[in-house]
Amino acid sequence: MRAARRASFVAVLLFLLSVSGRAAGVPVLGVVLDPALQPLPGAAVELVSAGRVVAQTVVSADGTFRFTDVAPGRYEVHVRLAGFRETIARITVGTDAPPPLRIKLLVGSPSEKVEVTGATPVVNTPPRGVPAPPPSMEAPATARLRSGDPSSTPTPPTARPLGVAGGGGQGGGDYRMPPQCCGATPQPSVGSETYAPVDENGYRRPADHPLSTFSIDVDTASYAKVRRFLNEGRLPPADAVRVEELINYFHFEYADSTQGAPFGVTTELTQCPWNASHKLALIGLQARQLPERGTPPRNLVFLLDVSGSMATDDKLPLVKNAMKMLAETLTSQDRVAIVTYAGTTGIALPSTRGDRTDRIQDAISSLSAGGSTNGGAGIQLAYQLAADNFVSGGINRVILATDGDFNVGLTSVNELSQLIEQKRDTGVFLSVLGVGTGNLKDATMEKLADKGNGNYAYLDSLTEARRVLIAEAGATLVTVAKDVKIQVEFNPALVGAYRLVGYENRRLRARDFNDDTKDAGEMGAGHTVTALYEIVPPGEPIESVGVDPLKYQRPATPERTTVASSELMTVKVRYKQPDGDRSSLVTVAVAGRNTVTPRHIAFAAAVAEFGMLLRESPFKADATWLDVVRRASANRGSDPDGYRAEFIRLVALAASLDRQRSTSTSMSRR
Repeated sequence: MRAARRASFVAVLLFLLSVSGRAAGVPVLGVVLDPALQPLPGAAVELVSAGRVVAQTVVSADGTFRFTDVAPGRYEVHVRLAGFRETIARITVGTDAPPPLRIKLLVGSPSEKVEVTGATPVVNTPPRGVPAPPPSMEAPATARLRSGDPSSTPTPPTARPLGVAGGGGQGGGDYRMPPQCCGATPQPSVGSETYAPVDENGYRRPADHPLSTFSIDVDTASYAKVRRFLNEGRLPPADAVRVEELINYFHFEYADSTQGAPFGVTTELTQCPWNASHKLALIGLQARQLPERGTPPRNLVFLLDVSGSMATDDKLPLVKNAMKMLAETLTSQDRVAIVTYAGTTGIALPSTRGDRTDRIQDAISSLSAGGSTNGGAGIQLAYQLAADNFVSGGINRVILATDGDFNVGLTSVNELSQLIEQKRDTGVFLSVLGVGTGNLKDATMEKLADKGNGNYAYLDSLTEARRVLIAEAGATLVTVAKDVKIQVEFNPALVGAYRLVGYENRRLRARDFNDDTKDAGEMGAGHTVTALYEIVPPGEPIESVGVDPLKYQRPATPERTTVASSELMTVKVRYKQPDGDRSSLVTVAVAGRNTVTPRHIAFAAAVAEFGMLLRESPFKADATWLDVVRRASANRGSDPDGYRAEFIRLVALAASLDRQRSTSTSMSRR
């Protein structure tokens, strides 16, 4: 009897030990896809049990998500992303890990829920060009960038599928259709891509230059191009890096109204992260958001380059998929037309009511590429269609999608700019969507968008197209203020010298600020604009890059004629109403003491520092990749779409590529 009891006790003990030795649960993995079966990073994923959220995460750069230690039971997996319908998948978790899930999101409002009893498992049938979710997620970037351990920098994406390109900032990169699949052809390298040279702003003394004047810039193309290069395993060319466009890719919660303007002005001041003896000042503008369901009627004319250079999958096929997604969001109050240009120009779709979705989709599907590029004729026809269907009080816009390679008709940038300048006075604005690699004419597209009172975005993926055309359609399409200029006057009693970080191709003369005939940038609904000034206190040495120190002069000291003031600087902003010709003025004084609780400047500074490191800027001082990752991670804040998480991963990737470049250079010198 005693032996039986002993055997029973041992059996129970062994069972308890086996149970206690097990993990708390099993992993649940999945991949989230868009309607074209491409990964959709940045989606919010929640694991729900009995109506309670038990875990949540954000879809990573490769479209995957992972929950660890999920106990057995029945769950709902909720997936949400702006521009797509919320999808709810019901799953059952046992003692063994279920197969990875494959969840496809449909275009529409997140309030339109789609419920499925289960998600298609990814079992030997991954979507086109997308690997099955990895067994474990990548370690955080901060863990791979340990100080003093150069070998801990992340490995570049040589093992990732060909065709990896950035995602629209939605929690990470995105996959472009790989060259080896579906008949696509390999993409060329930088090749004949052209970028306008960037001559970085230097330090200026208030005694010599009391005013700093520039046009705002809401373009984001540079960030998407930088992401594309890094995800392809290459550091970008220096002139492809425009620091202000990197910063303005990110949204900050600034005040949205100041002195009755359709935007707010926010300022912050702190110690400069990359040069401890300097200060850093932030100027932030925030345009008002559109009210719920407040998008005005849209009169859109897509002007599509269908020349031979647009045949590759990262050009016209990408644009077609993006337009199909946009077509799902149009309503009966909207109108859309499609003009194509190659050797000749034609109308692929006359102006059509937005709810005629099938007709619009059929017209998009019929598009194909071939021939030379006569952009000038296409622009004229597109503006004519927009004028013929002009909507008073609505959005009237031509959207040009091209790689910018004009080679027939009006090919001079100046000729095209003059044509677009004439057309903008009619109230029809122009936005430019750049696509592709190899022969991208970045400088041309940026200038055309500037002259057309529009913005310039670069589509490195379908996810970025969704961000530009759907998730941020208000900022892209709805102008709330035009010809917005900023002028800053510095107090020489508190400022020995200053340097505007970025905006090199947006500088204006001081007298241009009050000249209402001088063109400047536009702000769309919800847009944020951020500018940073690096400030040298009086008495500190001023670095003149490339110039030897002066022998007979000392750092300037405030003259007695200086007006006594505790203000560091005064910020003035001029703007016009979208249909106005006369500007209004907003003025804000900035105190000389550091902001008590700066909310935005730390992350903005990390992005600026990233840009200077990529450019190998002579002004980067003590900037390091590790500092950028630490500062961005510590100040990530609210990141519902994963843009900032993606940024941290890109910094880690750039650090690895930079280390490889340094090693290669060192070896070549031996």
